[in-house]
Amino acid sequence: MGFQLEGPVLEGAHVRLEPLDHSHAADLAVAAEEDRGSYEFTWVPRADEVGAYIDAQLARAATGLLAPYAQVSVASGRALGTTSYWEPRSWLSDDRLDAIEVGFTWLAASAQGTGVNTEAKLLLFRHAFEEWNVSRLDLKTDARNSRSRAAIAATGAHFEGVLRNWSRSWAPGEDGRLRDSAIYSITATEWPTCRARLEGRLARVSAVTSPRS
Repeated sequence: MGFQLEGPVLEGAHVRLEPLDHSHAADLAVAAEEDRGSYEFTWVPRADEVGAYIDAQLARAATGLLAPYAQVSVASGRALGTTSYWEPRSWLSDDRLDAIEVGFTWLAASAQGTGVNTEAKLLLFRHAFEEWNVSRLDLKTDARNSRSRAAIAATGAHFEGVLRNWSRSWAPGEDGRLRDSAIYSITATEWPTCRARLEGRLARVSAVTSPRS
């Protein structure tokens, strides 16, 4: 039958990644309406668009090209944003997953800088490399999005370059236009170093954010 993209529940100390469905809609509507200053180049629905957003992601999932997640706070049980596995590629055998992308990621402003994003990336990357045994994992963002590019680089991903007119733009007022995409990757041989880097960053953030006795 070949590889079928299905994202399992992945849980850490800060975040639980649950397959996205409409049970997350109310929380995501609240999360999306916090300070939107960091969403300039990112597809983040308004509160009244969350239902259609989930429908669109589930439609992509039905094609086998996307496994969308809600990022759920372990502490509160509230959905704080979304992320996804995207575009699985099998080159050597239909039964083997050779490469995949992580994308469609956004978080409520209050969850940014709390360790949620770092832990979510660690969970997604670890499952891809250690359970699916991928040879490569991709991340991409609008080439103009300096904030997103810095966050991706901080994971240890390697910058490969900018592909011009590579994908649709999500920037406000740019419907129907293409964007330049900055492309990053991690290979299987780089994963142990990247994992150690992510674990170190997560430990530092946890030490700062944990309540003190």
